[in-house]
Parts: sequence; C-alpha cells; structure tokens
Amino acid sequence: MRWYLLVAAVTVTAATLTGSAPVRSASARAAAPGLRATAGTQLWVARFRANDLSLSDAMAVSPDGSRVFVTGESRGSRRTGAAQTVAYSAATGRLLWASRYRGAGNGSAPAAVAVSPGGRKVFVTGVASGWGTGPDYATVAYNAATGRQLWARHYHGPGIGTGNDADSASAMAVSPGGAMVFVTGTSTGRRTGQSDYATVAYTAATGRRLWVRRYNGPANGLDGATAVAVSPAGATVFVTGTSDGRTPGQYATIAYGAATGRQLWVSRYNGPGNGFDGASAAAVSPGGATVFVTGYSGGRSTNDYATVAYRAGTGTQLWVSRYHGYEAESAAVSPDRATVYVTGYNGLGGDYATVAYRAATGRQLWVSRYHGPANNGGACCVAVSPAGRTVFVTGWSQGRTGYAYATVAYRS
Repeated sequence: MRWYLLVAAVTVTAATLTGSAPVRSASARAAAPGLRATAGTQLWVARFRANDLSLSDAMAVSPDGSRVFVTGESRGSRRTGAAQTVAYSAATGRLLWASRYRGAGNGSAPAAVAVSPGGRKVFVTGVASGWGTGPDYATVAYNAATGRQLWARHYHGPGIGTGNDADSASAMAVSPGGAMVFVTGTSTGRRTGQSDYATVAYTAATGRRLWVRRYNGPANGLDGATAVAVSPAGATVFVTGTSDGRTPGQYATIAYGAATGRQLWVSRYNGPGNGFDGASAAAVSPGGATVFVTGYSGGRSTNDYATVAYRAGTGTQLWVSRYHGYEAESAAVSPDRATVYVTGYNGLGGDYATVAYRAATGRQLWVSRYHGPANNGGACCVAVSPAGRTVFVTGWSQGRTGYAYATVAYRS
C-alpha cells in the first residue's frame, strides 16, 4: 500500500488527496485560529493510499514556493520498480500530478529530484536497467506544470569489461541559470574494479552530456558520491560522499569547475572515533562562501550526525557539530544564510529528527522530532521555503496498514 501523510497544525488546513474529507490531527483540532506558532511547530502532514508499495526518497520545492515535488520507488502488480514522482500544493498538500518512469529493463528507482530556477522543469535521477549494460544512471526531465516527460538519459561507466557493472546515481543539482544539470553517484572503475565517484554534467534543455569526472580515493578502495551542490554564481560544483582512506569510510568532498569539470580541491573528514563516516548531503550558503556537509559518523557507542562547514573557495574546514544517536541524511540553508537545517533518523529507524544550527558557528538552535503512527520511519530530505519561514521534511513512515511517504512542514 502507498500512503502520503499530511497533518495540519495551528491555522493550516489539511487538504484531501483522495477526494474524501481531510483528516486533521488532534493538535490541529485543538489549535485556535490565529494562534502564534513557535519555532519548530509542525504545520501539516498527509497520507495518500494507492494499490502498490512506495517509499519516498527525495523532495524539492519550486522557486516560488507553491509546489513540493517528491519522488520515490513504486512497485506495481508485477513487482517491477518504477520511479514515482508526485507534485503537491505546498500550502495545502493537494496532489497536482503523478508520473512514473520504468527504464528499459526491469524497472528503475529514483534517488534525487531537482527543480529548474525558473520552475518550469523537474529533474529526477537514480538507477535504471539499461539496454544490456546492467544498472545505469537514469536521469529524467519533466514539465513541472503537467508531469509530462521531456527527455531521459542513461550513463554507464567504464567498468572492468563484464558489461554489467553497477552504476547508480544518488544526487543531482541544477545550475543557477538553469542551463546545466549535474548528477553524481557510484560507478565501478576500470582499473580497480572498485566503486568510484562519477559526476556527469548535462544540458538541461536536451540532456546532452557535457562532461564526466571520476574520483578514486587514496586507498584505491570503495568510493561513493552521495550529494552534489552548485555555487550560487554557478561556477563551482561540490560533490561529497564516502571514500576509503587510512581508515575505512571517510567524508570526501570535491570542488569542480562547473564549465569544464576541472578539479579545484578535495577535503576529507575522519571523525574522532576513527569509525566509519558516511557523508549524505551537501548544501551551499546563498552567498556562496560556505559549503555544509552532513552525514553519519561513528561515535563512542553509536552513530552521530556530523555536520562540517568548509570554506567554499579553498576547502578549509571551519567547524564541526555532532548530534548524538542519529544518522543525518539531508541539509539545507536558510535564504538569509543564518541557519543550517539537518534531518535524519535514529539508527533503529524510530522517528525523524530535524536539527537547526547557527550557520556561522555550528551552535545548535533547536531540535524537532516526528513519530509516525507505528513509531517506525526515517527522514531523507529537508528543504526551506523561499521566504525562509517554513522547513519541509520528507521520508518514510509505517502506518497502521502499510508504509508511506510522510511529509512534514515546520515553522522555521
């Protein structure tokens, strides 16, 4: 079963996605109209049921703040996966459209979604079966207003000659001018047979490939990119992920020139416990001076959020902040550059945990947690409205009758 969960609080009304009456939480019913909300107050969450199983993987907000796009894997009656992308009204949660992409072989699974600066196109990337090449990067462009597919492109890496080596895209970003789309992920290398970072640049209008850059870490071991971000001026692309070094698993963040793919710098982070450190997300400050990387880092007894701030021009580390007992999956920066939001879940998959930090220093400002109906779920993505007043978090949540997309809005 698939569900989309919407809960309204304070003065926001939950809109139905199925044609039936909206379901409101007890907190929403009790809230008086016009009640002033405090920081971290939940605004809405909604669930939508269909006749297959779907789990959300990524979310993006349109530049004008009017729409929220969520993508994830959806399995139909034949149990083959497809990329299911849906558009919501950001104000009410009303479903606007839904589109599916299956790929050439046995289906596809998306990992990321991004919106063009003008708001006219939506791009989704992930993994899909290729034409005799095994798993490939699969990147699809849609009309943002209607969900109509505009183009689809696959990328298969060099591998080691088997013809079926794995390539899986995990993240994407669009240049500020809207002309280029950048996709990154994990791709089997030719010489080592181990996974490398592989970053691909496309033209946004047609999907024409512009360049490909690969990164093999110092240990010649396992390297996998998980996130990509672009500087506000569009000149630099930042890629982060996990790379083997002197200890297995470290953050490795790379800066590339956007036009040519030339490597500018590489910075690595190894946590204090010398455990496995996996970067999950990267975000650039609106002014372009700072890059924020977050993920999970081995602590004394469990994984922690580990959020690292770097100087964008040089890769110099500015600060590190840790949040105990959870694994971070996504980060976003407020439009006024003052706040960094990080979301994720505890290691046992119990609930969402969203943390706000002071961008300049890494000082924690607030933490807000969300428990689903079955107290089992995990957040994957966070985004901020253009005005900076609302923070959106999405992920998966187990309900009373199955799993769900669960999307939550907070007052920032």
